[in-house]
Amino acid sequence: MGISDRLLGKKNVNGKPHIEGVSPAAALPGGEIRITGSGLRPPELRRPRVQFGDIEGAVVISSDDFLVARVPDGATSGPVVVATNAHISNPQEVKVAVPIAEGLHPVTNPALDAEGSIYATFSGSRGQKVPVAIFKIDTNYSVKPFLAEMMNATSIAFDREGQMYVSSRHDGTVYRVAPNGTMSAYAEGMGIATGIAFDREQNLYVGDRSGTVFKINRERQTFVFATLEQSVSAYHLAFGPAGDLFVTGPTTSSFDSIYKIDPHGSVTNYYRGLGRPQGLAFDTEGNMYVAASLSGKRGIVKITTAGRASLEVAGHGLVGLAFAPGRSVILATTNGVHHLSWNIQGTPLPPE
Repeated sequence: MGISDRLLGKKNVNGKPHIEGVSPAAALPGGEIRITGSGLRPPELRRPRVQFGDIEGAVVISSDDFLVARVPDGATSGPVVVATNAHISNPQEVKVAVPIAEGLHPVTNPALDAEGSIYATFSGSRGQKVPVAIFKIDTNYSVKPFLAEMMNATSIAFDREGQMYVSSRHDGTVYRVAPNGTMSAYAEGMGIATGIAFDREQNLYVGDRSGTVFKINRERQTFVFATLEQSVSAYHLAFGPAGDLFVTGPTTSSFDSIYKIDPHGSVTNYYRGLGRPQGLAFDTEGNMYVAASLSGKRGIVKITTAGRASLEVAGHGLVGLAFAPGRSVILATTNGVHHLSWNIQGTPLPPE
């Protein structure tokens, strides 16, 4: 076999492409999907065309039995086909996330209130004062400034009564924010306060990325709940359906862990092998979804209750997610938020 055949795969014999599968089956614009099948490369080793509806995507790698294509800007959910010469393959459905707000700077999960409005931060670099710290995106996807005064707004969470809480990694304070945007300090001295989450009893947990997870009860008494390895960026917190707290904290390793902390504060390694894991959430079946890299591919990674990991959404710059009504999900990147119809039912936040 010649070197070109070894590098590029078997030559296309009959010229008729056929798609057997697409992985992952969901992506953001700019994300890369892998299409497997047969006859996917035209004769004479030319590159095929990959069509997302009426828009052509860039082919990154092509061979007869697989190719990698980049989802183009403007693509929407629908069929993807491979065209080689005059032949067009069978279609396969690909779900594409729709941008709903840009020019933001989230650093973890977005948050949704009881009405379905989305809240996302413009967190800024450490010590940067920005004109608007939190934006509100209503159910019509109208984006409006919500909170202006906070420095380095980081994580947003709502309690069961619908009260908003926001951490600031600048001053180590968790603020309680009223619907009109006024705020007051709820807990101070939280170190480099990043991720926050409520448990079923409405205790608030705060991740200090320098190595501590704090627990604040409803009387606002503060306890050290657990200690972890220091993170280079943030702790991201989420409660699983069974009441355990899960924490990601990216380090300089490309083989990071997700930690599970039981209600007594005992820490175990739940899953190891992700690159820079950040915001996370759960579906009603107990599967975890986390913004991370798996085998060098960035996106939303699903980790089943049996500990199996797979890339479910392809996309660059993802930092978090929040399940939304109607079996959909809001995805946060470093500069905006997207909506994806996903047919997955998320657990309520805070957990009931």
